[in-house]
Amino acid sequence: MRDKLFWVFALSSVVYFTQGIETLPSQGLFYYLKETLRFSPEKIMVISSLITFAWLVKPVIGYVIDNFLNKRAWIFISLASSMLLAVVIGLNHLPLSILIGILIIGSAWTAFRDVAVDGIMCVEGKKHNATGKIQSIQWISISAATLITGIAGGYIAEKWDYRAGFLLLIPVYIVAGIFAYLYKSREPMRADTASKFVADLKTIFTNKKLLTAGLFIFLYKYSPSFGTPLFFIQRDVFKWGKVWIGALGTMGTIFAIAGAVLYYKFSQKINIKKWLFFSVFAGALATLSYLHYTPATAIAYDIIYSLVSMFIFLMIMDFMARNSVPGLEAASFALLASLSNIALIASNLSGAYLLPVIGLQWLIVISSVASFLCLFLINKIST
Repeated sequence: MRDKLFWVFALSSVVYFTQGIETLPSQGLFYYLKETLRFSPEKIMVISSLITFAWLVKPVIGYVIDNFLNKRAWIFISLASSMLLAVVIGLNHLPLSILIGILIIGSAWTAFRDVAVDGIMCVEGKKHNATGKIQSIQWISISAATLITGIAGGYIAEKWDYRAGFLLLIPVYIVAGIFAYLYKSREPMRADTASKFVADLKTIFTNKKLLTAGLFIFLYKYSPSFGTPLFFIQRDVFKWGKVWIGALGTMGTIFAIAGAVLYYKFSQKINIKKWLFFSVFAGALATLSYLHYTPATAIAYDIIYSLVSMFIFLMIMDFMARNSVPGLEAASFALLASLSNIALIASNLSGAYLLPVIGLQWLIVISSVASFLCLFLINKIST
């Protein structure tokens, strides 16, 4: 059992590390949109939402993974496809429309990889009561990758451009493929099982426990976003450099790793429902604190909230894994994850719409109030 879990931990770790390191070109892309193309904050927020479209259809991806080939095979396919796209972007100066199209495709392959390894996590984690521990390892790994991208991404943006970031991803994809090869899956290769499609849909969409969890996740995650405008303040008001912004992100990530380590230690002991209830109020107060945003508070918020938000985030992910449907783990967990992603995209788009209408301060207030939308469901969820 320990040997089996070791390779689940190892594969989960390397896949999530890869997902984290894929943000290496993101700072360069942001500065390209902001400082070369002169795009506004709301336009950048809309483009960011478009790129993550594939994450809205993760249940479809999950169903494909549950019923065709196996999860390990899909990890291989997605790594090879991502590497090819990195070569195309890295070696060419593409028109914006084509670049965005390729980024959408690349995001889709990352989503395939994410859903596949999460399916493995749900199956093995529920079997050994270790969903929280596996997810803690996953997010320690993605945070460790973010440590690298925080500094390296800023340096790449300063010295080169986003294309260099994509080229540097190629060896990472190769190493991840080696780890996927070493993971010995006992899951058989499957052929088309489309005849089960209607029955499987009925199983998922009549599962009251799953649907209640999904609605809760959406309302818990939704609040109009104001992160991009804060980034503009850092550059245009605080006059912070690209490398310093990257360094600040790195400091926050160190504390996020601490939050993941804490959840690894306490995941099997805490009462998730009770902690979720208190986290709603904590989140609302934290959001309001951004009404006072100075260089000093920006640093403090990034460090303190990184630790707390990672602990809460992993609690949500653990809650989702525990509510996945047996036999359809990849699809049902992906459904919950996609509802979370829809909430985040809705937050981004509503923030982009409201920002020029009501201004940043009222946007922060509305975002804080929206935190309480999920409270009426707290007593109905099962953990």
